[in-house]
Amino acid sequence: MKNNTNTTRSEDKHQRIIKAALKVFAKKGFYNSKVSEIAKEAEVADGTIYLYFKNKDDILISVFETEMKTMINNMKKELGTSQDPIEKVRIFAFQHLNMITENQEWAEVAQVELRQSTKFMREYVKDHYADYLNLFAYIVREGQEKGVFKEDINTGIAKRAFFGALDEMGRYWVLSRSKRYSVEESAKQISDIFIKGVMNQ
Repeated sequence: MKNNTNTTRSEDKHQRIIKAALKVFAKKGFYNSKVSEIAKEAEVADGTIYLYFKNKDDILISVFETEMKTMINNMKKELGTSQDPIEKVRIFAFQHLNMITENQEWAEVAQVELRQSTKFMREYVKDHYADYLNLFAYIVREGQEKGVFKEDINTGIAKRAFFGALDEMGRYWVLSRSKRYSVEESAKQISDIFIKGVMNQ
């Protein structure tokens, strides 16, 4: 029982540090943030951080992994509500953009801070990122198997092209601080452009 309690406390501290880091990175930027500031936000001693993470870059990677796991789980849940590949394309677009607008801190870190970390971009093996993209590849493949989408569509290209459009919209919102285009309108237009291009007519 004692071991279980210690494990729970350890996991709690780990999650508190992750949440604190997300908040600090979003507010001050990755390079301007200090480990001591993350510790203060998480209400732990500075040295406690190093029991869980090697350095600040390691914390950034853990923030990314944690948020991507959440996005993957949420996306799977929403996609499971439909059996129609066309509808799934629309669901994916809406959910992705909606998650960005509902989690401003994550959007700030994902769209700005991660891209400024050379170490992250070059060295991190983006397994969760690949898993997320593959959710869309499965939609395209399902559409092909059902005869809805063109057979010659390359799923590897399709998933990156679709994600790229959604990612650019998210970056526009973050960098411009503008919501000129709503989630609903953006998701519909991006989905329609893609669907019209891959439909088997």
